[in-house]
Amino acid sequence: MDYINPVYQGYFADPFVWQHEGVYYAIGTGAAEAQGTVDNIDINKSLVFPLLRSFDFGNWDFVGHALLRPDPALGNNFWAPEVAYANGQFYLYYSVGHEDKNHQLRVATSDNPLGPYQDVGETLVDPNFCPFAIDPHPFCDDDGQWYLFYARDFLDTENGVHAGTALVVDRLQSMTKLSGEEKVVLRARSHWQRFLANRLMYGAIYDWHTLEGPCVRKHEGKYYCFYSGGRWETENYGVDYGVAENVMGVYSDAGNETGPRVLKSVPNFVRGPGHNSIVVGPDGETEYIVYHAWTNNMDMRQICLDKLIWTPQGPRCQGPTWTTQSITNSLHI
Repeated sequence: MDYINPVYQGYFADPFVWQHEGVYYAIGTGAAEAQGTVDNIDINKSLVFPLLRSFDFGNWDFVGHALLRPDPALGNNFWAPEVAYANGQFYLYYSVGHEDKNHQLRVATSDNPLGPYQDVGETLVDPNFCPFAIDPHPFCDDDGQWYLFYARDFLDTENGVHAGTALVVDRLQSMTKLSGEEKVVLRARSHWQRFLANRLMYGAIYDWHTLEGPCVRKHEGKYYCFYSGGRWETENYGVDYGVAENVMGVYSDAGNETGPRVLKSVPNFVRGPGHNSIVVGPDGETEYIVYHAWTNNMDMRQICLDKLIWTPQGPRCQGPTWTTQSITNSLHI
């Protein structure tokens, strides 16, 4: 089967794809969620986060919105949803806040992959101690233990790291509660990861760098934490990774000093590919990176997919592509 990126023509940023009972689902940040214009005329009927569905991994259709909107006081900007399936339930992790400030992590549940998902009523990370937390990524290890990777802000610059948004991990005590054992996964240390010089944050001026959008894959006994770095609207934005022997770290992304190694912009063709998830294709073996990229006129981010390649040097992507590609289908159909 052939496809051409983007695989869906609407606004669909921060795409997370998962498979359940042979069907593929995608959830992401829509235009209203990104711009803070989520309709709140009727709170009881207002739904957040667009959902797509595919029966063949190549053709994607819009099938509604996922989350019953929680308390409007939490904010109008909803970002980067991801779904985990455990104990017969679907858990939707997301952040909500006011523009690009005061984002907190929350979780909602549903018995159906398409929702509606109902917020459980509690924050995952106390906003009093962590006023900005985004991009939650649930990961289940081989022993069945779940962890939550996410991005938060750091202001220190010791040992060669930059102030900015970076990655941490915590063990999930239950699917709706963190254990409070947060560990740093990766901090920004390279020039390409700069978000903005002289940025006013927390009452001071910083040379602000950003690592966000964590996505973890275990491969041959090692843990690979993929992430997106840089400024999301620019051609500097791309996907790199850190690798560790243990799920809680220590992670290293040494080797990326000159730029992202997995996905990066192709001038005049693909701008700002990033915020990826990883899913196994219809053949049950081939892994794909699902990510967003900007349209040529920079008016929206759209969902794209390309094959993930494991090389002796580490994971790489057969992309970003903008020409006809083929999906490897199962030989057993």
